[in-house]
Amino acid sequence: MTQPAAVSIIMVNRNGGASLGRAVSTCRIAIEQALAVEPRIEFVVVDNGSTDGSQDIATARGARVVLEPIKGYGSALRRGCEEARGTYIVMGDADESYDFSQIEPFIDGLRDGADLVMGTRIRGTILPGAMPWKNRYVGNPLSTGLLNRLFRAGVTDVHCGMRAITKDAYRTLDLRTTGMEFASEMVIRAAMTGMEIAEVPITFRPDGRDRPPHLRPWRDGWRHLKTILIFSPTALFLVPGVTLLVFGMALMAVQMVAPLGEPLRFFGFRMDFHWAILGSLLALVGYQIVLVNFFAKVYAITQGTLREDPILHRALAVLTLERVLLVALLVTIVGLGLDGFVAWRWLRTDLGPLVSGYTRLFVFGSTLVALGMQTIFSAFFFSILRDDYGRRPVR
Repeated sequence: MTQPAAVSIIMVNRNGGASLGRAVSTCRIAIEQALAVEPRIEFVVVDNGSTDGSQDIATARGARVVLEPIKGYGSALRRGCEEARGTYIVMGDADESYDFSQIEPFIDGLRDGADLVMGTRIRGTILPGAMPWKNRYVGNPLSTGLLNRLFRAGVTDVHCGMRAITKDAYRTLDLRTTGMEFASEMVIRAAMTGMEIAEVPITFRPDGRDRPPHLRPWRDGWRHLKTILIFSPTALFLVPGVTLLVFGMALMAVQMVAPLGEPLRFFGFRMDFHWAILGSLLALVGYQIVLVNFFAKVYAITQGTLREDPILHRALAVLTLERVLLVALLVTIVGLGLDGFVAWRWLRTDLGPLVSGYTRLFVFGSTLVALGMQTIFSAFFFSILRDDYGRRPVR
């Protein structure tokens, strides 16, 4: 009976050609020399639509070739991880940019208790020509810093393609992305679920392929940023939403301190009712974004893509549909009252022009009506999401 593999080494290939063969050969030699456990190591090359015959090159050098028809770096790695038979999974690109002779520290890290071991080129060595300047000094530091800020992952090189993970940890993460953003999703989910993440300094070499890389810096950079923000509804929705809402309401509120027949003067600057209209716009947009934040959080938690939020959980317990509807109805009535007062004054002046003070009051009242109506209909939709939230499996 064949002994199960202890380590599965996964490489993603698309038209890798000779560089794939050299990478597989180098990896095999390095593992046999460093660990002396060759019988318990398997090589899995996930072919992502090659047309150059490199699948045969991989097979000839002892790799098990797995086909993944759906194009994308994430799709290929997911297939490789699912097909892996080893307890530990080590992944890296097949373009000779990663030195597989450095694999031993990755496996040692997993054996020492880490769930995910990340390679770090930043703390290691980047050979000349291996990484474009915009990736090294702009894209990678910014996205790594943002990810650490939002998720406290504590990594220094989120885009490093050489990494190792236990098979159990991979199953727990339930990764779903299909493109280059797979690298960020893995780290984000590991940090969100409280997994132990370790780092290993590595040497990063120039691409050994005789063709341009599949990486598209601007497109793939955007996909990474999008993934980071989607996994953090607070940063994507709540912070800008609350900022706009507070600023807009404040802009309208200060308009109320001016006499009804005169514009507001602030340090000699004239602020007429046009500023109240701007405040109304900002408040309405901000409030809509805040509502989307709560919708997104409930949906994400229900789908298992976001961890439990204690504050949201308590808010759902307190803000029942009936309570929210009552508050929204009161806000709407107050707004209608203000607008009604302005309409009454307008009728008393024989439908003549209104001074700017009454216009400001009307803008404020109309904004309250809009906020109240938004809340009423959003509360019913929120109630639908709440039902799914209550039936979610306990994780």
